[in-house]
Amino acid sequence: MMTSPIGKAASWVTPALSVLFVLCWSSGFIGAKLGAADALMTTVLAWRFVVVSVFLVLVGALVRRVAAPPRRAARVYGHQVVIGALSLFGYAATVFWAIGLGVSTGTTALIDGVQPLVVAALAGPVLGTAATGRQWWGLLVGAAGVVIVTGTDAASAATDAPWWAYLVPLIGMGCLVAATFLERRIDSPMSVWEAFTVHCVTSAALFAALAIATGAVVPPMALDFWLAIGWLVVFSTLGGFGMYWVLVRRVGVTSTNTLMFLMPPVTAVWGAAMYSEPLTWTTILGLSMALGATWVVNRGGRCGGERSDAEPSDKAAPYDAAASNASMSSADSRPRVDTS
Repeated sequence: MMTSPIGKAASWVTPALSVLFVLCWSSGFIGAKLGAADALMTTVLAWRFVVVSVFLVLVGALVRRVAAPPRRAARVYGHQVVIGALSLFGYAATVFWAIGLGVSTGTTALIDGVQPLVVAALAGPVLGTAATGRQWWGLLVGAAGVVIVTGTDAASAATDAPWWAYLVPLIGMGCLVAATFLERRIDSPMSVWEAFTVHCVTSAALFAALAIATGAVVPPMALDFWLAIGWLVVFSTLGGFGMYWVLVRRVGVTSTNTLMFLMPPVTAVWGAAMYSEPLTWTTILGLSMALGATWVVNRGGRCGGERSDAEPSDKAAPYDAAASNASMSSADSRPRVDTS
């Protein structure tokens, strides 16, 4: 009698989390432009991660008053420090830098949208999976869409970004991909919340050091600046990056990263509505190709039989909703390689 409600709840949780993730992640590109209007990139990023780190540490302290946290080996924290430096510091810094150089929010999002292609290419040698022929066709269509949009934007007279500025988001995308694969290969006992706290504290320290070194640590007292910080903390960091790691553990690397193809159209709508950024026919064509690529890749199934963390293997016993939901709370149900 109890398995039916649980099964129904599980059926809509992942789609709801996916929609929330797309909305929150795409909002980060808009938040970057909001913050850059009143302060330097280093100032915005330093205070963004200082604020979110203080929040996470305070919540963690309240939790520890109820239940003492387990002891962790130094290498466990070391793994998460590296993942945080790549996924938050490396990714956020490059996105802000690209937008500051004049690359539009929609184009920045579309360049980052190439991430599913990189994940599919590396999934075989890194995780032991492989994309099907149909999926590769979809991935190539998505890559073509990226080339069309970025090439048109770079050649437009309306942009003042240098040609090399379009390579900056690719660096950030590479950082996030590296962090994702590292997270999947290590055997970390940390919960998503605990690991994410380490990520944010690491990034706060790095951005604070960068802001101090460049003399940009003092924030402006403008209300718009703090509204931008609030936007970035709530939507982009807690909602976007936090939800990313939740989905990676819940449905796996391939399924989560395929959602990146959906960021450009959502971000383009944000940019057109808030900053009157143009939606040309080539932009619409590129976005349509990216959306089509998402459909083709998902229609082809998971790469190399990669299964999510929450679902049983093909050889497992018949599905039991209660057992599946219990397994969702564990760090990972798939075998990993401990790189320590």
